[in-house]
Amino acid sequence: MLLFPAIDLKEGKAVRLLQGRMEDSTVYADDPVEVAKGFERQGASHLHVVDLNGAFTGEPVNDEVIRKIVGSVSLKVQVGGGIRTLERITELLDLGVERVILGTIAVKNPQLVAEAARCYGERIVVGIDALGGWVAVHGWAEATEMQAINLALAMKDVGIKSVVFTDISRDGMLSGPNIESTVHLAQKSGLAVIASGGISTLADLRHLQAEHLKGVSIEGAITGKALYSGAFTLQEALEAARFNPSEENNGSRGE
Repeated sequence: MLLFPAIDLKEGKAVRLLQGRMEDSTVYADDPVEVAKGFERQGASHLHVVDLNGAFTGEPVNDEVIRKIVGSVSLKVQVGGGIRTLERITELLDLGVERVILGTIAVKNPQLVAEAARCYGERIVVGIDALGGWVAVHGWAEATEMQAINLALAMKDVGIKSVVFTDISRDGMLSGPNIESTVHLAQKSGLAVIASGGISTLADLRHLQAEHLKGVSIEGAITGKALYSGAFTLQEALEAARFNPSEENNGSRGE
């Protein structure tokens, strides 16, 4: 299972939000590029970046930082937040971004997602953010009447292979991910699912990895606040994401 340390960008700085509220942000680093370099030094292979300003306004303001991150590390970087045109998708991919995550536009303009998938294949990922099973858009500020599973199936129909699934109620709360909903989405949709929101312990990551080992199509997990708050190190998280109980000789591990 892949592990994606996260960098959320707000006005050029690395921040974390509580349940997606822009007014509830904590600045963790003034220089996100150094954060990305640190993740690489500690063994990461992938990176999840969100342009929060773009997610809320639809206007990217963190492009220079994203450009510097991509140019400074060899990590495979996926970027989401306010990406709502094919031109914007192309801009980011031309920067060297590995994958682009489409959120609001998947609900508002699924035909654009279909066109992007035709043009760029598996480099296009859809972000499904849900509260109580219902999709939310525009940086989680607007609720919809679409259920997460229905959006996943609609995206599968237009050629999407992978989704990032976030339970908004868990995000930034260190309360544990909604593993049940994540597994349900993966099983019912057949899509590769990246779990996001609420990961707080190594046990959370091991639980997701155990589901992955059982054949559930969980591609990876995103962790942000737990890393920044020191709940565990990135090296420990990477080990947990590769954890295989059958290789353990000394019983269960404690935290």
